[in-house]
Amino acid sequence: MNRDELLKKLTILDFMATDLCLYLDTHPEDLEAISQYNRIIAEADEVRCKYENCYGGLCSYRSGSSGRCWNWIEDPWPWCEEFNFKICERWN
Repeated sequence: MNRDELLKKLTILDFMATDLCLYLDTHPEDLEAISQYNRIIAEADEVRCKYENCYGGLCSYRSGSSGRCWNWIEDPWPWCEEFNFKICERWN
């Protein structure tokens, strides 16, 4: 997967985890939802690690440093337009 594909996959998984979390707030004994939530969290962690190993940290407290300097400032930050993938061409 390239950078944009990993970022899209992570965005989808994080959205699913948030949605299931909200559902579980009102249905805390739904074992199927708990199982899905745990699976999605594990998959998101894998994708997040894969992304960060290839392209750097997604947030400052997970980005690490080379020891020479603070690497977080070297790449576009997640809230910068050039960091994010395009959702729809007509919104460019």
